[in-house]
Amino acid sequence: MRFSIALLPIFFALVSIAQQKQRLTENWEFVQQDLGGIWEAVRPYKPGSPEALPSWQTVTLPHCYNATDAVAPDVNYYQGPAWYRTSLDINNPYTNGRVLLHFEGAGQKTMVYIHTEKVAEHVGGYDEWTVDITEAVDAFKATEAYATQFQGRVPLSIRCDNSRDLELIPSDLSDFNLYGGIYRYLNLLYVPRLSVDKLFATATVDAKGHEGHIQLSALFHNPGKVKEADVAIELLGPDGRRVASQQHRVVPGSGPTVIDGIAVKHPARWSPANPSLYTVRLTVAVGTDTATHTERIGFRHFEFAEKGPFYLNGERLLLRGTHRHEDHAGVGAAMTEEMIWQEMRMMKDMGVNFIRLGHYQQSRIVLEACDSLGILVWEEIPWCRGGLGGDVYKEQARRMLTNMIEQHYNHPAVIIWGLGNENDWPGDFAEFDQQKIRAFMKELHDLSHQLDPTRKTAIRRCDFCKDIVDVYSPSIWAGWYRGIYTDYRTASHTEFEKVDHFLHVEWGGDSHARRHSENPDNGLTAVMHSTTADERAGDASLFGGPARVSKDGDWSESYICNLIDWHLKEQETMPWLTGTAYWPFKDFSTPIRPENPVPYVNQKGVVERNFNKKESYYIFQSYWADKPMAHIYGHSWPVRWGRAGEEKMVKVYSNCTEAELFVNGVSQGVRQRNSQDFPAAGLRWMVVLRDGQNTLEVVARKDGATVRDSITQVYQTAVWGKPAAMQLSVLEAAADTVTIQATLLDKSGVLCLDAADYIRFAAIGDGYLLADLGTSDGSRTVQAYNGRAVIRLKRTGRHIAVAAAADSLETALLQLPNLAAQADSFETAVTKPSHNKTMEDARAHPTGKPGIAPPNIFYPTLKQ
Repeated sequence: MRFSIALLPIFFALVSIAQQKQRLTENWEFVQQDLGGIWEAVRPYKPGSPEALPSWQTVTLPHCYNATDAVAPDVNYYQGPAWYRTSLDINNPYTNGRVLLHFEGAGQKTMVYIHTEKVAEHVGGYDEWTVDITEAVDAFKATEAYATQFQGRVPLSIRCDNSRDLELIPSDLSDFNLYGGIYRYLNLLYVPRLSVDKLFATATVDAKGHEGHIQLSALFHNPGKVKEADVAIELLGPDGRRVASQQHRVVPGSGPTVIDGIAVKHPARWSPANPSLYTVRLTVAVGTDTATHTERIGFRHFEFAEKGPFYLNGERLLLRGTHRHEDHAGVGAAMTEEMIWQEMRMMKDMGVNFIRLGHYQQSRIVLEACDSLGILVWEEIPWCRGGLGGDVYKEQARRMLTNMIEQHYNHPAVIIWGLGNENDWPGDFAEFDQQKIRAFMKELHDLSHQLDPTRKTAIRRCDFCKDIVDVYSPSIWAGWYRGIYTDYRTASHTEFEKVDHFLHVEWGGDSHARRHSENPDNGLTAVMHSTTADERAGDASLFGGPARVSKDGDWSESYICNLIDWHLKEQETMPWLTGTAYWPFKDFSTPIRPENPVPYVNQKGVVERNFNKKESYYIFQSYWADKPMAHIYGHSWPVRWGRAGEEKMVKVYSNCTEAELFVNGVSQGVRQRNSQDFPAAGLRWMVVLRDGQNTLEVVARKDGATVRDSITQVYQTAVWGKPAAMQLSVLEAAADTVTIQATLLDKSGVLCLDAADYIRFAAIGDGYLLADLGTSDGSRTVQAYNGRAVIRLKRTGRHIAVAAAADSLETALLQLPNLAAQADSFETAVTKPSHNKTMEDARAHPTGKPGIAPPNIFYPTLKQ
């Protein structure tokens, strides 16, 4: 039976009320420990009574309880249970409607309670899940506590637990934190008695874009056993206009219900350059109630050519990619929607057209951004390291693969479902059986194609499984873990020949932001060439083993820029290459790297954890971005060094056709860009800098557009010895935030520009350090960059002192002035100095000569 198309306007007019959704972000309380039982979360109490314990704190969702301890230098991050609680005002507008809680992600095991009744539990920190709390809410509303103790509200308590568990994926051997908390959005939904749980829209198109087709099926949420319903379908084009509409009578089943197909002639095709999106809107009507579900889809045709490149919509596309972990300074995994969009836009501005989401299903917001911005996606389940567990372990992997595919099925950006990462890495179990791993990998491969025949499967770094999946990425770290960066092309082609479909994900190396070198490649002479350049056991360690850049290099931005520059230059002339993905876009926290320059941080990103761009960001932009840009290398390099009259290289990263450099107002000539002229695509000059301050400016041109960039650098000719003293000074003061710099000086007071001592900051008094952020300027313990280190602090009152300590040096102490009383004079003394300060500025102390604390005194932070 069909119903009239005249009903469509009525159906779609009800969209705004058909499925009501509310983000539950405010009015939460949290305690980081376990409770004796659910009663402790809901029992009545008086302030100060024993029943009031443990003490709860107010938080906002999303919330990660490892937001700071994941990068705290002196502790292991907390792995254990924690509780959240709130109360809900439940007013379902639908007669016999349902009340749902929709979790977008919580780690790693979760239990949900309405008052004292457990209504659900979930294992897995990265997939979405929904809880129907209707009956539990109705039951609690019938109790006396609903009207008295909770005054017409419904108590909701949630227990999260990220305790170590060998039968849980991912492994704790993984190079990232297994965060705890409700770190993605939690939503309250009101739906009618029949609603759409999932809508699957399979959009296909031929390579030339002539014929498009959409096949629709749906999973219904139907606890009331509704036997039949009317369904209206509407397809809207990228311009918002209606392309097609249909009406059907359906019988909701327990599995996916096939609805119908829609043919589209010459659809607008989705691509990174033109991410054209269509909208499918499905409305289900039962009596006077309607439920509407909307999905955005795209038409695109892709192919990994056998022993060849990647094609999108019939044309070769070099995949220019990066990686993402769900991790950010100060919040851990609890990134807001605004933060996520900022990160994804930064990637797109860098020129990215591909991303591997490592190493787990990520927020739906990330996928929506990739659809809208035009970024192709490899998304994977967190079967990462450790080996293969038992039945519980394998069932979780199957469930997470199923959930990932079903929940992100409609995103046109997705082209690959990842089945695992570094599955050749043992350690979690006494048994490590390659054949059992192969058998389970084959099972996941088959399950993926059963759930979604339109996309490819892939893994990274498990050679004994490379013949199982559709696309394989070996381990190639030329110039970092093995070999030197000029081995990259040979190593890549060697691996390319071993498989039918090759895609290189994970390459690059660590760089300590703000650290630079005049001779970054010097250490390469001790490193052996490698025709495979794979990462092997122990290579990530900073101790022992053969010479390798990851252990013996300087970890400077200067070196990693050369490595990246060489890789990108080579990729321009590798016609067989499908593409690559640099590891990663942003620095992220990890429990297995406590000895890094920023402790517990993997520093391979091109931006820091707080979005501060490293110099390497601009190299990618110079090769990949379309918008004209120019960037002089060294914005975070305030002091260069060398002999008087010595020529120094100045590099400009730009996608412009030509560039002209000016040093202290004098032109150094015009250079033409040539991507194969390494380094900096030919945009480099050998110049003589004068002792002291120098101003550098570049003017670059492309297609009639002109862009400029400029920096100021000090050139130091004074030779330094080993560090003999440390001094503290104020770099900048703005409102209640002060930036402090520690400098390492030799016995003659000369800045030690190669000093890399660990510096430990602390504060006492009316304020606290802005630390435990996992950044070069936001860590209470950090390795110096060119003889200096920076920290910021927040003032809460008049009196505060900052201390800095380093081994074998006297602790330095700086007593800050009363900024409120001395605002005018202080503002004049430290007016907006940038990172391009002169040597004299760096040694100046506008607040007076810093005091020196007695030896071995370390002042703890006092947070007010």
